[in-house]
Amino acid sequence: MRTIPRLKRIVIKAGTNILSSPDGIDMDRVRSIASQIAALQEKGYQVLLVSSGAVGLGAKALGHTNPVVYIGMRQACAAIGQPVLMSAYREAFKSHGLLCAQVLITRTILNNRTSYNNLRQSVSMLLAMGVVPIFNENDVVSTAEIGNQFGDNDRMSALVASKIDADLLVLLTDIDGIYTGNPKTDKNAVIIPEIEEITPEVMSFAKGAGSRFATGGMKTKLLAAEIAKKGGCATVIASGYVDDVLLKIVNGEDVGTYIHPDKRLTQRERWLLNTTYEGAIVVDDGAVQALHSHKSLLPSGIIAVKGVFSAGEVAAIMDKEGKVFAKAAPYFDSTELELVQGHKSSEIAAILGEGRKDVIFRPEDLVFMDNE
Repeated sequence: MRTIPRLKRIVIKAGTNILSSPDGIDMDRVRSIASQIAALQEKGYQVLLVSSGAVGLGAKALGHTNPVVYIGMRQACAAIGQPVLMSAYREAFKSHGLLCAQVLITRTILNNRTSYNNLRQSVSMLLAMGVVPIFNENDVVSTAEIGNQFGDNDRMSALVASKIDADLLVLLTDIDGIYTGNPKTDKNAVIIPEIEEITPEVMSFAKGAGSRFATGGMKTKLLAAEIAKKGGCATVIASGYVDDVLLKIVNGEDVGTYIHPDKRLTQRERWLLNTTYEGAIVVDDGAVQALHSHKSLLPSGIIAVKGVFSAGEVAAIMDKEGKVFAKAAPYFDSTELELVQGHKSSEIAAILGEGRKDVIFRPEDLVFMDNE
């Protein structure tokens, strides 16, 4: 038996493989997931669902049998498949007297502090009303070219779990957990029941993607678990084909692979850590030492500013050798920082005008990459 501390809010990610059937969607699997989530709610847990499958369902509806690679086709398949997917969940949850809500997001929504806070408030209200939020990436508008793509729903589920204060992330797949090799081809491969640290050796056990329509594999699941782990959220990677797998996990049964969480960060620290930065502030050795001593960054410690970003947006903090060692949300935009860099705090008003902060950011606006 295993113990998962602080277990109240759970994010469940259902992969494409376990939701798909030769004809489209596996309704028995959808009904099983809905039934287990209903049981978890009865036990007092708050549950969020991240569901893959829209692209695959759309592809099957179109009779498309090859991997969906072309971005335009993925967007079209997602647009066709998403309402089919939500209709299936709505029907399944309705039989338990539950409502579900569609939440389509892009990376940009989580990166922007205002839209992120709005999302948190909306999700909190849905959970308070007993509604099951069902997340999916907005594949219709999300593309790598415009920089707002998560890349896979494993990663998205981990970011949702980390940023919306989940205690446990469950990644449901078609394999029992993390093995020491590929169990489909290696007869000597054995499952790893618990992982304290995600080392290069552990990462080497995971190779390949899941299916024609899935974008993830065990490697993406371990990378997702690493994101959740840094945010203080535990992860279980398990087979969605196991009967009552979700109930067994919360009851402490040794199902799947359990990845231990790191020390819990504050909500703002988790947002900073998991937000993509658009630019960087390069600081001198004295500033590096001051920041490690939990002091504010002063303009005199800035050597250079790279990229373009607004005040309050996340920027990388870089030492003079070019190593990114922290992220922060400065009170000034990149243009203003270039004007005040190297100056004393007392000179900020003369350069930018009255009423401005006398520091670039304070310790509570910074998180170190190694979570020190």
